[in-house]
Amino acid sequence: MELMSKRVLIAMSGGIDSSVAAMLLLEQGYDLVGVTFRTFDSIKESCLAKEKGCCSVESIMEAKHLAEQLGFEHHILDFRETFRKHVIANFVDEYRHGRTPNPCVLCNSHIKWGELMAAADEYGCDYIATGHYARIAQKDGHYFLRKAADTHKDQTYFLWMLTEQNLSRTIFPLGDLTKAEVREIALKHGFEQLSRKRESQEICFVPNNDYRTFLAGEGIDSLAGDYVNAEDRVVGKHCGYTNYTIGQRKGLGIALGKPAFVTAIDAENNRVTLGEHDDLYTREVNLRDYRFLGDSEQPIFAQIRYRSQPTQARYEDSKLLFTNPVWAVTPGQSAVIYQDDLLVGGGLIR
Repeated sequence: MELMSKRVLIAMSGGIDSSVAAMLLLEQGYDLVGVTFRTFDSIKESCLAKEKGCCSVESIMEAKHLAEQLGFEHHILDFRETFRKHVIANFVDEYRHGRTPNPCVLCNSHIKWGELMAAADEYGCDYIATGHYARIAQKDGHYFLRKAADTHKDQTYFLWMLTEQNLSRTIFPLGDLTKAEVREIALKHGFEQLSRKRESQEICFVPNNDYRTFLAGEGIDSLAGDYVNAEDRVVGKHCGYTNYTIGQRKGLGIALGKPAFVTAIDAENNRVTLGEHDDLYTREVNLRDYRFLGDSEQPIFAQIRYRSQPTQARYEDSKLLFTNPVWAVTPGQSAVIYQDDLLVGGGLIR
């Protein structure tokens, strides 16, 4: 990417990926401004001042101290109100309606690029950078996300809502690296503890990954309801429809003499339908908010969840029609469209 400016806003979480991204940018001659944002916590200002307290404080301070060690300025930005309005409110509403949301997709578009772009302008930065495993490509006058070199770490699925304007001002320093190489870079720079740091797989605002307690705190109680089969016959009791997702097998608390899977969720009547594995296959997926910037003459491949393999499909009348059936399509998740290794579109599953 040809740069008109070398001043870059780097989003820092305190973790290894964003920290190594900062190290690489410094080596490449960029003038960095580090930012770490608060999205969901109950940290007291006195805790921030004393630089101690809960894990949220520790992560913020790890980012702040690393910026100090590397010699660039760092700011803590309070995005909690915006985060609650755009991310948490959507998360709760989706579960209320029996869907399974992916909050990282909204966080990336509304917070990590929406609010950070404004912060970049405020601090005089022409570009922003993050520790995501993704790349950017230009084709036919357009900007596209391109899959990361490390296919096991590729995060383009979570970034599909980013606009071309976002991408034109973004740098992904880790896009051509593997996770092992990132750890080695941290070690070579003398950050041995950072190189061994484990990644969190939990949603940042759900303590201990306890969805039931979190949703109850947001006014959604888990009330018992009926399990039904494909013929709509009651076969047992569940502990609240918000505790289930399409395709779930474990934790159902019911024995039917054969493996049972969640095949449908009826939020209005608090009913969860159970069926067999093969009941979850389909060739049609309804979408909303669909966008496409690819080559309409070329085949498309749709990925219906993170870690799943993209499957050939075509788009017609607000639907993806798959060449081969896909399993456990889940309302609320994203269907992301690829052509080769370029992300060319996507939509939300209805």
